[in-house]
Amino acid sequence: MKIYTGTGDDGSTGLLGGDRASKSSARLHACGTLDELNAVLGLVLTDGPLPEIVKGHIEEIQKLLFTVGADIATPHKIRLKIPKIGSEEISKVEKWIDDFSAKLPELKNFILPGGSMSGAHLHLARTVCRRAERWIVELNAGEPVNENIIPFMNRLGDYLFTAARFANKENGNGETKVIPLRV
Repeated sequence: MKIYTGTGDDGSTGLLGGDRASKSSARLHACGTLDELNAVLGLVLTDGPLPEIVKGHIEEIQKLLFTVGADIATPHKIRLKIPKIGSEEISKVEKWIDDFSAKLPELKNFILPGGSMSGAHLHLARTVCRRAERWIVELNAGEPVNENIIPFMNRLGDYLFTAARFANKENGNGETKVIPLRV
């Protein structure tokens, strides 16, 4: 089987269900950014000391991102039986955040991304996650998406921030504090 088809040479790509969309559409920006996020998470898994619990979470998140991507790549009007993100996945990510947060010092300042290599790459993943979230919000403004995807992506960004802090702590790296948080 050839990897290239030539069908995208006109600037469009095929969606699940058979429709085509412009490669410049919010849908394709969202799908591409989800793919980029998954690639960055692959980098996180290969770049050095990473707490085993974070590794397990990241491996599960990578699979969930394919679920999100398939859902986003399926136009709302198409009724395919594909897995979907639900409230259970949101609750699971919230629990992971809470578990890590209980082991971290209270955050009183903004912090600079960095610390360890894995911490820095988790921060990079967080920024890519936030961009994917913004593209999904943009898509949702024109066509409804699964109501659980935006909250899931929002929690995932929070998780990646917290996981970066946790990885840095576990690897013995401190945080560079900058501007105090104002409440």
